[in-house]
Amino acid sequence: MSRTSPHPQHVEVSRRGLLKTAAGLTAALAVGASATALTGTAEAAPATFTHPGMLHAYGELNRAKVRVAAGNDPWLSGWNRLTANSHSASTWSPRPQATIIRGGTGENYGILYNDIHAAYQNALRWKIAGTTANGDAAVRILNAWSSTLTTVTGNADRFLAAGIYGYQFANAAELMRDHSGFDLNRFRTMMLNVFYPLNNQFLNNHNDACITNYWANWDLCTMNSILAIGILCDDGAKYDQAVNYFKNGAGNGAIRNAVPFVYEDQGLAQWQESGRDQGHTVMGMGMMGAFCEMAWSQGEDLYGYDNNRFMKAAQYVAKYNLGEDVPFTTYRWGSGQNCAQQTHTVISSASRGQVRPVWDILHYHYARRRGLSVPYITRMAESVRPEGGGGDYGPNSGGFDQLGFGTLMYAK
Repeated sequence: MSRTSPHPQHVEVSRRGLLKTAAGLTAALAVGASATALTGTAEAAPATFTHPGMLHAYGELNRAKVRVAAGNDPWLSGWNRLTANSHSASTWSPRPQATIIRGGTGENYGILYNDIHAAYQNALRWKIAGTTANGDAAVRILNAWSSTLTTVTGNADRFLAAGIYGYQFANAAELMRDHSGFDLNRFRTMMLNVFYPLNNQFLNNHNDACITNYWANWDLCTMNSILAIGILCDDGAKYDQAVNYFKNGAGNGAIRNAVPFVYEDQGLAQWQESGRDQGHTVMGMGMMGAFCEMAWSQGEDLYGYDNNRFMKAAQYVAKYNLGEDVPFTTYRWGSGQNCAQQTHTVISSASRGQVRPVWDILHYHYARRRGLSVPYITRMAESVRPEGGGGDYGPNSGGFDQLGFGTLMYAK
C-alpha cells in the first residue's frame, strides 16, 4: 500500500504494502529505505490487528525462544541480564493502589512502575522459556492492578505517568493476552477508563499550555499509550489517532517537530530536546523507537517515514553521545500559557553519554532489517550491550522509562 507524495521523488512504503508481494518486498529492500508522503491523511488502522503486536510480535518472541534455548549470543547474554533482574522473579508480590500520584503531595508512582516492569519481565520469561511460575506471576500482577486502580493524578506530571506507564502496562498485557488466568477484558477497561482519558486530554490541549511548551517526550509517551491501548483493545480509532499525530500533529511529538532540522549532506537530523540535555534526548530515542516498533508490528513503517527522518535524528544523538561533534541550528519555541519565546543556541552537554536501553531496537531495525548503514547507532548499541531493563539503570523513574532488553528481543 503506497501513496504518491507531493514530491514525486519520495514514495512512502508501508510494511503491509511490502508484504503483499515478494516482488514488492525485494524492491523495497533494494531501495533500503521508506520515503515520505507528506499528505494530511494517515494510513488507516489494520482491518484486523496482529497479536501479539506491540513491542514484540510473534517473530521476535520465537527468535528469542529458539536462540536462548540454543545458547546463542547475544541472545543468551540478554537472557542472563533478564533472569538476573529481581523484577523478573516469579515470587514478586504486587502492591496495587487505587490511586497513583505523580507530581505534588503524596507521590507513590514508584510502586506502579516497579510492578509494571515486574509484570513485563515475568511475561518475557514465560514467553521465552515457558516457565509456568513466571506466567502466573505476570498474571497475578496485572490482575491485581486491574481490580484496584481507579485514578492516576498529581500535578502536570500525571500526564507523564499516564503515558509512560500506560504504554508499558499495555505491552505487558499484550504478552499475556492468551494466558487463561489473565482477565483481559477487565484490564482493557482499566486502560480505557484510567489511562486513555488523560492521554487524550493531554494530546488535545497540552494542559492548557502553549502547544510547544511541552518537550517531545511528553507527546511521545502519550502517543505511545494511545497506540498501545488501540492495539490492546482492537480499537482502530485510537490507533489512527496516534499515527495521525505522529505524521501531522501540532505538538512536539509529531515527527517534523520532534526532528526540526535535517542535515541531508551528513545523514543527520537535530532532535528537539538536544539543546535541553542528553538524558531526555536519549529518552526520546527510546520513546520514538517504541512507537515505530509497535506500528511496525501492525504493518506500518514509521521508522522510515519522511525519508528516514527518525533514523537521521538517532544517528545525530548517537554521534554526539559518543563524544563527537554535530551541527546545531538555533531552536526557538513558545513556552508557558502565553507562548513566551525561548531559544537554544547550542547543543547541551548535560548528561552526555547517559546509558539507556534504547539502542539495540534501532540498530537491529535499521542495520539488519533494512540493511542500512547507521554507524553511530551501531557503535552506541555495541557500547551498552547487552541491554537490561527496569531495575538495571538505577532506582529512580528515569531508569524505568524504557522496558528494555533490546539485545534479547531484537538481535538478528
